[in-house]
Amino acid sequence: MSISNISKRIFGRALAAVSLFAVAAFPFATSASAQIAVRGETVWTMTGEPISNGVVLVKDGKIEAVGTAAQVRIPEGYRIMNAKVVTPGLIDAHTVIGLNGYLNQPHDQMALDGGSAFQPELRAIDAYNAQETLVEYVRNLGVTTIHTGHQPSALVSGQTMIAKTTGKNVDEATVSQLAMIAVTLGQAGLAGQGRSPGTRAKQAAMLRGELIKAQEASKKSEPPTDLKSQIMVRVIKREVPLLVTAEKAQDILTALRIAKEFNIRIVLDGASDAQLVINEIKAAGIPVILHPTMARPGGDRENLSMATAKKLKDAGILFAIQSGYEGYVPKTRVVLFEAAVAAGAGLGRRDALASITIDAARIIGLDSRIGSLAVGKDADIAMYDGDPFEYTTKCVGTMINGKMVSEEAR
Repeated sequence: MSISNISKRIFGRALAAVSLFAVAAFPFATSASAQIAVRGETVWTMTGEPISNGVVLVKDGKIEAVGTAAQVRIPEGYRIMNAKVVTPGLIDAHTVIGLNGYLNQPHDQMALDGGSAFQPELRAIDAYNAQETLVEYVRNLGVTTIHTGHQPSALVSGQTMIAKTTGKNVDEATVSQLAMIAVTLGQAGLAGQGRSPGTRAKQAAMLRGELIKAQEASKKSEPPTDLKSQIMVRVIKREVPLLVTAEKAQDILTALRIAKEFNIRIVLDGASDAQLVINEIKAAGIPVILHPTMARPGGDRENLSMATAKKLKDAGILFAIQSGYEGYVPKTRVVLFEAAVAAGAGLGRRDALASITIDAARIIGLDSRIGSLAVGKDADIAMYDGDPFEYTTKCVGTMINGKMVSEEAR
């Protein structure tokens, strides 16, 4: 045998040995289409009552079957994951993580450009960092999808996007490049230092002015060529909603009034005073992404209440709970904890869980893919060693698109 053939044979055996070791040591880490069975003493599907002694089968990144252990047979060869409580992957209906980072330093704070009060053309995907530590942090606690983007600190700060909390880069993480346009009415949206807008009236006038321009542009035969007009025309055509952060009752009413005037889609955000204008919100049929339950009262949030979520639910208003924007380290709240406090403040466990799963999915327009454990949906699953809303409970597993992305108890 020639030296060349001997070398090839030795190399081939070595390569086979390395491959065998990789498969043995990491049998599930590299495959997004693994076949997995998730067993839970309690499985919250969010399609009905929780299932006792339940099983969720996962294949090729999707949910294959859901039911009791007596109903769903686990096929041979499926990897089995066990947990006390199993829920759909949690959804943060509004955050800024991925644009703002945990270091709280200029180089990782990309959710606001102070150059102008009106910048709807700023794309969240151009600033999103899939490797940001805060993304990993919330993923390890069961958050699998985030609606993130430019922060509520300008009249129109930019666009929002929807991402899964996985992937090496923005392309792998992105579910929707453009979800909404972030608008802020009230104190947080005032420019300050003598710049415009300096009052609430000027905020509303500026927003109306841009919407009128977009109306005129939408009637022309040729589409607009500038980025700002392009995106505002899509708002006028009801293709893209405005995410309007409005805490005070007067600002909430302004948002509802403008939405009616221009027949545009909006989602109310923050809404600390929602309980004061709850009839008006319900009559308008507008969903609400409510402020974090434990947000600090003060300023425009002086009237916030931990019981507002319960009042929205009782009124039949679709709402979700968010982590929101924080100006201090560690730069993010966790929707699991915010929903837990709302549950204890009268909302109850099921409705609190719905506010960070299926109801959040409905508001961001993805309830056909995520938010509940149902056949055909994305296999996004959170696993806990006890009641998720108890302080001592740990998340023992997070699955995204059928792949285990966290297995260490957190």
